[in-house]
Order: sequence, then structure tokens, then C-alpha cells
Amino acid sequence: MDEEPGGDDVSFEERLRAARGRQRLDGPPAGKGPSDPFAGSPWAIGLRVGVELVAALAVGVAIGWALDRWLGTRPVFLSLFFLLGGAAGVRNVWRVFSR
Repeated sequence: MDEEPGGDDVSFEERLRAARGRQRLDGPPAGKGPSDPFAGSPWAIGLRVGVELVAALAVGVAIGWALDRWLGTRPVFLSLFFLLGGAAGVRNVWRVFSR
């Protein structure tokens, strides 16, 4: 009654390990593929960090400028969203380097 349908006395863990090995799920992650030729290079990391910072600041300044223009307040929302955009950029850079 305790035997498997195939007649083997192989434990579930052994069968799972064998299946994961066949699917290459336990091995190291795939190397650099053609979709990301610069993965992990210093230039790629530097470019990503720069883009993250500039994009976050640009979005923050754009939102602040639009709110100031719409509500008629001059530097209030621009200053606030500049700081929030900078904080978001620093947070994104932190996430890149925390891995």
C-alpha cells in the first residue's frame, strides 16, 4: 500500500531533486545572454544609477512644476517634489547596490 505507482521505493525528496535537476532549477543562474550583454559591468551599473537619479528628479520636478502652475503657487510644490524625486532616486540607487 505504501509503494509508489511505479513500484519504486524512492522518496518524494529524491524524485523532486531529480526533477529539478532535469529542469536545471537547482543550478547556477544562466550566464549573460544576448538580451543583456553588459549585465554586471561597471559601465552598465554606472549608467543605470545615473538614469535612475536623473529620471526620478525629472519626474519630481515635472510634477511639482505642473502643480505650481495649475494652483498658482510658485516654488512650493516644485521644491517639495524636487526633494521627493531626489529621495526616490537615492532609494532606487540603494536598491541597486543592496543586492
